[in-house]
Amino acid sequence: MTFEVTILGCGSATPQINRFPSAQILNYHERFFLIDCGEGTQIQMLRYNFKHQKIKHILISHLHGDHYLGLMGLISTMNLNGRTEELHLYGQPELMDIIEMQLKVSSTTLRYALVFHPLQHFQSQIIYDDGELEISTVILSHRIPCTGFLFREKKRLKNLDIKALKKYKIPISFYNDIKNGLPYVTDKGKTIENNILTIPQKTLRSYAYCSDTCYLPDMVPQLKQITLLYHEATFDSTLIERAKATFHSTAAQAASIAKQAQVKQLLLGHFSARYKNLDLLLQEAIPVFKQVQLAEEGKTYVIE
Repeated sequence: MTFEVTILGCGSATPQINRFPSAQILNYHERFFLIDCGEGTQIQMLRYNFKHQKIKHILISHLHGDHYLGLMGLISTMNLNGRTEELHLYGQPELMDIIEMQLKVSSTTLRYALVFHPLQHFQSQIIYDDGELEISTVILSHRIPCTGFLFREKKRLKNLDIKALKKYKIPISFYNDIKNGLPYVTDKGKTIENNILTIPQKTLRSYAYCSDTCYLPDMVPQLKQITLLYHEATFDSTLIERAKATFHSTAAQAASIAKQAQVKQLLLGHFSARYKNLDLLLQEAIPVFKQVQLAEEGKTYVIE
């Protein structure tokens, strides 16, 4: 099953010629989630061949402009292009006030239902669960209420080993029990362990989006051993006081969170416009956590 994230924007604060504000598209088995919607997100979607009608869910981390100022334009384009399917939007409660005000002053009535899900900023919550994928919020520490998002595959029923079932002459009536992890006990009392009758499952995959936040070890338990962590790295360590003052992180601090959480891969993003060359941030992170990459706009990262 497909599980991947494409970076549309990985800059902070203001757009640059070669770096857009925050936006990502996560694809889980052809279910598309837009994570943040900074200015220019529509342009990036066109550039990288993402059709906006495939977006069913939009998740907004917080109400700083570099994370949501592209949203109203996208909502309007969906309407102009005749969308009728409902759109689910997740964000701080004030976000819906902003949208309703803009719709009102422009005398716009949407042709589709905009289903709003207000987020808590003080306690993690599950905001989506379709039986295969679960999304929960990650509580971050920023100048205003801000949440990250954790995408986790859910544990599925086990796949049966048909050859083994036939070998041990297991009745069909027991198949569901075996799928749920139970062993099979024969009429003579012999136990056939579940792992003999099922095919080993692949490791469950996970992805966390954490931007914007100051250095926050409190999030480590929730991120423990996830597959891929996107963590903001707005500054290098020479600007650690600036990072503290603005509630942002350095590349080394992001790497420290990844190390403490024992994640498989770290992806740095949300870069300050002051960095024309990002190698400084990468080289700062590597001594702390080696499995690290810089986010690149237009690049798709497979979560595996």
